[in-house]
Amino acid sequence: MIPPVPLVEIVRSGLREGVHHASAVVIDPDGAPLMTRGDATAPMYPRSSLKPAQAAGMLRCGLELPSADLALAAASHSGEQDHIARVSEMLERFSLTEDDLRCPPDLPLGQAARRGVSEERRITMNCSGKHAAMLATCVINGWSTADYLDPKHPLQVAIADTVVDLADEPLANTAVDGCGAPLFAISLTGLARVFQQLVNTPVGQAMHEHPWLVSGTGREDVRLMGAVPGLISKIGAEGVFAFALPDGRAAAIKIADGGDRARLPIAVGILSALGVTGLDDLAEEPVYGGGHPVGSVRLIPNALA
Repeated sequence: MIPPVPLVEIVRSGLREGVHHASAVVIDPDGAPLMTRGDATAPMYPRSSLKPAQAAGMLRCGLELPSADLALAAASHSGEQDHIARVSEMLERFSLTEDDLRCPPDLPLGQAARRGVSEERRITMNCSGKHAAMLATCVINGWSTADYLDPKHPLQVAIADTVVDLADEPLANTAVDGCGAPLFAISLTGLARVFQQLVNTPVGQAMHEHPWLVSGTGREDVRLMGAVPGLISKIGAEGVFAFALPDGRAAAIKIADGGDRARLPIAVGILSALGVTGLDDLAEEPVYGGGHPVGSVRLIPNALA
């Protein structure tokens, strides 16, 4: 096994305070590797970066959704008012209610959305859009809804088959994600292939047309998709990030220690290496001291050279 490599540094007042190790892969439109750091073939859990593939699996089962709702099906939303309203409308359209959701109750993911909210609800959990779409897929196919998260349920079998098809590799393992849905282990290269296959499909189009619905105010996906025409991206827990350009080049990243703050600097570094410009404002994340910026989380110089 090839170990992760140092890619991101934390600098405070001019002194390096820490380092994030990571693995990353970039593939060309034909699927051949353009750049590899660390191990791009070892099994890993994509976490929520797999949501676009899950949404694609639902479409293959016959689900039809407006573009905005399809984006929400692939989302880790912040739980802002419009996110919740749209999930509620989706449930109602298919004669479902919040009680049908099997994701765990949670507070909104977005810090601003949490203010003044004391009750954990299923609909405010960041995966509720995906779960609403899963339930809708069951309704149109006449499948049971109470057990829709069972890996043996027809819905989950179809989604697993879709992941295998898009990643072009077998599943290395099946686990349970934080939201309760089956979680499939594939390689970073497989995850990059997933995004390459989806970028110019209805799922990819929905994500790029509605980046705020995929994420929320000020978050990584909405910032990156808003800055790069045609790009789709999706974060995942434990330091996962995957994205694809409309020309078919795609990448996947895994931060070894799960440090989410290292994702965006690596993504911007990769895109810059691919010739994408205008991303300087996204290249570094601030480090604060006394409430003021005193440093940054940034790509280690020449780490991707």
